[in-house]
Order: sequence, then C-alpha cells, then structure tokens
Amino acid sequence: MTFDIQEILDFLPHRYPFLLIDRVVEFERAKRLVAIKNVTINEPFFQGHFPGYPIMPGVLVVEAMAQAGSILMMSEYPDRHSKLVVFTGIERAKFRRPIVPGDQIRFEIDVLAFRSRAGRMEGKAFVDAKLACEATLTCQVVPRGRDQGPGIRDQGPDSADPAAVAGSETGE
Repeated sequence: MTFDIQEILDFLPHRYPFLLIDRVVEFERAKRLVAIKNVTINEPFFQGHFPGYPIMPGVLVVEAMAQAGSILMMSEYPDRHSKLVVFTGIERAKFRRPIVPGDQIRFEIDVLAFRSRAGRMEGKAFVDAKLACEATLTCQVVPRGRDQGPGIRDQGPDSADPAAVAGSETGE
C-alpha cells in the first residue's frame, strides 16, 4: 500500500513548512512503513543551516522519522482527527552522513512494540542506499485540543501537577 501527499495530510496534523514526508511507498499496518522525502534547496531551514554549506538539521531528520512513525500509529485509530502522536523519547540517535539539497531520503520505520496508546519504533534514514541516520523513537497517543484532556500543551498553572495529570488519565 502507498500513500500520496493528500493521504499523508489525512494522517498527520503537520503542514508546510513542517511536513517532512512526501510519499509513503510501503505500508504494513502496525509493523512497517517506508516513506520518501525529497530535499530541495527551497527548504526554509537551509537559509541559516548553513549559509554556503547547506545541511539538513539532524533534528529534522529525526522529526521526519517521527512523522513517518506517526502515520503507523494513527492508522490504528478511526478517530485519528481527534488525536495526536507525541514523541516521548529518542534513543541511540546516530548521524552517519550529511543530507544536502538534491538528496532523496528513504525512511524505514519498523515497530518494535505497539500498545493501544504507546509505541516504540526503530527508524533509519537512507540516501542513495547508504545509512544517513538512525534512532529508536518512543511515542504516545494523546487527545488533540485543549478541551479534550491533557495533551502536549500547557493547560494552565495546575497542569504540571502529576496527581492532576494522573487523575485525568484515569477518569478521576
């Protein structure tokens, strides 16, 4: 199964300039996804990273892996428009070679563990069949929006209270 950009937009809340996936070329539900990103000189981050020597920031390569992993997670939710996938950890990130304008990145995401509200994935980014970046990512599915319970945004001065957050997650 493949997804074009319109189908990707149905899975991810990201939009330009932060949408970092152009196409999904392989998809095995809850197991594996392969996505493509075409890197062009028109990317806004190249203006400052680095003038005269443009390199895609490593954190954006990892973010693109996270977005690809989000598609895997969100495919399990029929009500995905009311949820967000937030990443809770990045482990063993390694950057093997720079990614520059003109490169096409192939992201390979494999699920290591999958639960109803959390996941752990291994991501790899390849350019010309050479490993450019790898990382293990963990994530959690949370309600989207301020009126739907705790999420990734601060919801007021009491939102940092662990007891309040724990109580809201258990319905108390």
